[in-house]
Amino acid sequence: MRNWWNQMKFSWHRSLGLLWLLIIAHQWVSYTEPIWLRQTTAVVWAALITITVIEIIIPVKVQIRLFIEAAAIIYIVYRILINYGIYVADPWATTLPDRLQDIAVHMVPYIWFALGASALLLLSSWWASSKRRILWFIGMNIVALAALDSFTSIVLWQEVAWTVFAGMGWLVSQHLRSFQLQYPRGWVHLLKYPTKIVINIAIVFSLVILIGVNMPGVRPTLTDPYTAWQEWNGIGKSSGKGTVGTTKSEMGSVSPTNNTSSGYSLNDDQLGGGFTFDYTPVMTVVSDLRIYMRGETRRLYSGRGWVDRDRLNRGPLEAVDVGEALESSVGSKVNTRTLKQTVTVLNNNEFPVLFGTYSVSSVDSLNGEKAGDGLSWRSRDSELIWDVDGKKLAYPSTFELTSEVPVIPVQELTTKTYEELYKGNDLEKMFLQLPNDFPKRVRELAEEITAEGKTPYEKTALLQQYLQQTFPYTNNPDISRVTSNDFVEGFLFELKEGYCDYYSTALVTMARSLNIPARWVKGYAPGEQPEIPMNPAQQQSGTVNNNYTITNADSHSWAEVYFGDYGWIPVEATPGFNIPLLTQSEQTPEVEPEDQKEQAEPTPAPVNNAQEDQGFHVGLWVVVAAVVVLLSWAIFIVWHRRFKLRFFMQQLRNGRPLTPDQKVVAETERWVRYLHRKGMLKEEHETLREAVDRWSGERPAVADHLHSLLTMFEKAKYSPEVIEDKDWQSVYTEALWVRRKMRSKK
Repeated sequence: MRNWWNQMKFSWHRSLGLLWLLIIAHQWVSYTEPIWLRQTTAVVWAALITITVIEIIIPVKVQIRLFIEAAAIIYIVYRILINYGIYVADPWATTLPDRLQDIAVHMVPYIWFALGASALLLLSSWWASSKRRILWFIGMNIVALAALDSFTSIVLWQEVAWTVFAGMGWLVSQHLRSFQLQYPRGWVHLLKYPTKIVINIAIVFSLVILIGVNMPGVRPTLTDPYTAWQEWNGIGKSSGKGTVGTTKSEMGSVSPTNNTSSGYSLNDDQLGGGFTFDYTPVMTVVSDLRIYMRGETRRLYSGRGWVDRDRLNRGPLEAVDVGEALESSVGSKVNTRTLKQTVTVLNNNEFPVLFGTYSVSSVDSLNGEKAGDGLSWRSRDSELIWDVDGKKLAYPSTFELTSEVPVIPVQELTTKTYEELYKGNDLEKMFLQLPNDFPKRVRELAEEITAEGKTPYEKTALLQQYLQQTFPYTNNPDISRVTSNDFVEGFLFELKEGYCDYYSTALVTMARSLNIPARWVKGYAPGEQPEIPMNPAQQQSGTVNNNYTITNADSHSWAEVYFGDYGWIPVEATPGFNIPLLTQSEQTPEVEPEDQKEQAEPTPAPVNNAQEDQGFHVGLWVVVAAVVVLLSWAIFIVWHRRFKLRFFMQQLRNGRPLTPDQKVVAETERWVRYLHRKGMLKEEHETLREAVDRWSGERPAVADHLHSLLTMFEKAKYSPEVIEDKDWQSVYTEALWVRRKMRSKK
């Protein structure tokens, strides 16, 4: 046991280096989460933790340690595959060789990911053995993460911050190791005071954490290199997948639209720019109602766009089967109408969701079959997520849905107050989010527009009316007029024109500024009905054409506003568009005027590195620990310098610094006041010597200390001898003894 502990102490610097390296490795594992399968990420992360633990606690020969690590990784991969249901024992494999072969087949390729990541960790720990190499290693990781942040749609500022944090800790560890090797005697002396080392390091790290946490979330002034290069060369960027159109543009700069087409967006982090209409068919829908087809919702507004596009983590999600009843988010105070829809996807298009009318109650078939997998349901947002695990499942060519369409009691809802709709309801809180720097004049404009509205529904209607009637629609807005950093502020006060993303985002954020919960929704407008020739018999029987063709030009975004027990209600703020709604008074959808149907309006999908928060993110417990460390340090500093602070206050009162003899007098006054509080009073006619003689008779236990204090006071007050700082410090020490004796006497 002693040998093991000695080995641990001898290799302390490498153990710390492995821990810092593990933190850096975790940033790369975090980067892979939306790209790899969940079981792959779990296998790699478990392997890295296992390697680090074994390297630290089993200080044996390298060959033996590598064998132990390989065996541990194989076992961990095996257990994870069982937990994820990837491996199920073959009942026909009865012999040990057959079972091992079956296990080996299922472990590929996961075992190679785990072994490869482990090898990289070990090679990095062996190579980065000096301060120069550590700096090179940290620098390469930061550059790589920053490049991925700039050239991909993934935001990696938090990963960069943690890499810097780990690098700083690694350099501190290496510096201590260098000190140990160069000054062994000094190191031995330093080890006698390990608490001081730990406290100083903890203070530095705590300062860094709190400074990082409290840095303001300022958006970057400079455009990322890729966008700058595109704008310099006057080109846009279009998606190469299916018919999904994308735009890459910056607010405040002209974005050419020639190469950007309309279509369902995959990334809404940064809205804006322009586009051209693409009338390529996307799907056909057979439905008794001409109604909007929802795709996904967004909740987190960054000031540039909607940033919560992580399908796994933006809300509760559960796998569902074909034919299974889906949990509904329709309000309890509304009736519904059952609607059947059959969707046929054209041109081999693929999407992250299945489209349907709010709110889907079941998926009745996929590709004509009453069974199938790959579906997940997020009831809070009414989203049908497809292939959330990234298994590369083929998107269904056809699917059938059943939806329960809310029938809105408009007259009743108009009268409901804030308290009646939202009291005791926690759901709306998460849909009131706005950036900390959300423009004040947008809030003021929303309040001005809705001043006459008494209820949330009336205020929402006033916002809708203002947006539809004030700003003209265009698919090519002149964004050179925009100077504001906020997308909505630029639209309302500078651009004053736009398409659906501008109107829908403005409505959602302005409603939220009035404490009305709202969310942003994207999908497709109803599309067009092709004329189908009918024979006389069909016409006489009243056969209705219920086929709709949806194109890329029908891609759209709108708002949904939450009204408590009445649920989510879609609100259309874009001019020329009108959401067909079922209301309690008519039970039939509102129909768009013919002249409005001709205005097909797309949703461009800007792709950029806009992010919800560019600050330094750490766990709450880390911040709390940092605050505790710094408060403890501050208290210690105040206590340690209490004399200087006390004398400094007296200096402020006297207007000049205290001399050593004045400090002795000040300390004497302090212990006399202490005795006064203990009932030992100095009479007005008594000198201090007379009082001390009397006190000594009353309290013999402190007589010697009292006379020592009296001697030092008379020396400072009446003697021509020079008084030094050590003299007033002696007064303080003797006064402490008096206090102790007085307490012990009790």
